[in-house]
Order: sequence, then C-alpha cells, then structure tokens
Amino acid sequence: MNKRSTIGIFIIAVFVLPFSAWALLNLYEKKFEQLPVMGEKGHRIGDFQLVNQDGKMVSNGQWQGKIVVADFFFTHCPTICPKMTSSMKRINEEFREEKWIWLSSFSVDPERDSAEQLKRYAVRFGIATGRWDLLTGDKKEIYRLARNSFMIVATDGDGGPYDFIHSEKLVLIDPQKRIRGYYDGTDDREVKQLINDIKKLRNEF
Repeated sequence: MNKRSTIGIFIIAVFVLPFSAWALLNLYEKKFEQLPVMGEKGHRIGDFQLVNQDGKMVSNGQWQGKIVVADFFFTHCPTICPKMTSSMKRINEEFREEKWIWLSSFSVDPERDSAEQLKRYAVRFGIATGRWDLLTGDKKEIYRLARNSFMIVATDGDGGPYDFIHSEKLVLIDPQKRIRGYYDGTDDREVKQLINDIKKLRNEF
C-alpha cells in the first residue's frame, strides 16, 4: 500500500466516517423527535355534540384513534376563512388515501351557519366531506370549546350576542385528544410544516 492510499484511508477513518455517523444519527433523531404537548398536563379536548353539514349529530367520539386538524371559521367571512379552507383542502388532499386523519371546522357564527348553509359552503369550495365535518350548533358550546379546549384565543367571553372569535389557527390534535401544535392557516410555509408534523405525529401511534 503506497503512502497516498494510507493517507486516504486515514482521512476517511478520522473525518468522513465520524461525520457520516453524526449525520445519520441527527437525521434519525429529527425523524423521531416528538412534537410538544400543548396546555397543562392532562389537558384534552372536551366532549361535544354538534351538527354537521349533512344535518347529522356528531361528537368527538368519531375522532377515536385518529389525528385531527381543526379550525374555527364562518361561511360569510371575506378575509382569512377562504384561505384557511383552502389550506384544509390541501391537507385533505395530501392524506386522501389515509383513514387515520380527520378534519373538523367549527363555525363561530352558528346563528347564520345552519347545516344547510354549511352544505352550500362545502359545495361552493369543492370540499370532499367524507372525513371532514363542518360543524354548527349552540354558540356558547362552540365558544367554550374554542377558548377552554382548543385555546385558540386568550380573550374572555361568554358566547353571547356580542362575543366573537376570529382566528387563523389550525390546531393539530393527536389520537389522545391532546393539542400538539398551532399553525397559521393563511401561511403556506406553516401549512407545509403542519403536513410534515402530521407525518411525524403518525410515527408516535
């Protein structure tokens, strides 16, 4: 073996192999790094019973064993809601072959957003509702969920006539009904991050 070959082997042994091992370990840790759990220890999304776009009474019991993405919107919203709906559609399309994911959109204007109105909205935006519920019902119940369960706003309120919630957040929820992340539904980069985090969260269950 000549001197040049010996030097080459030395460089590989001292520099290349350790770096490669470090890179693989770093990639492994990133792949299996768990997402944080939001809220106080033991916090879970509370139970609810609401009506979907088909007029059916549904609850979060149907979330059993599923990863859920949720948002709060209203059909007459001219600003952030159409963009949020487009982002939810993007997620729905990304995981169209998967049965372990569910989407839920809660109306913050339930007095105007009847089941029939939600159905019209779904048709207007071309929403595939096989595993995506647009939900309406009692305003006080929805606002309690928004504040106390999903924690999408920090303001107080009673869900009364003058109370109103408007948020761009998409909420990632694991099969144990724990919040694992918040994302700006109007920001393409954050929606892409949400899609990546859904895949990462899938590795936990």
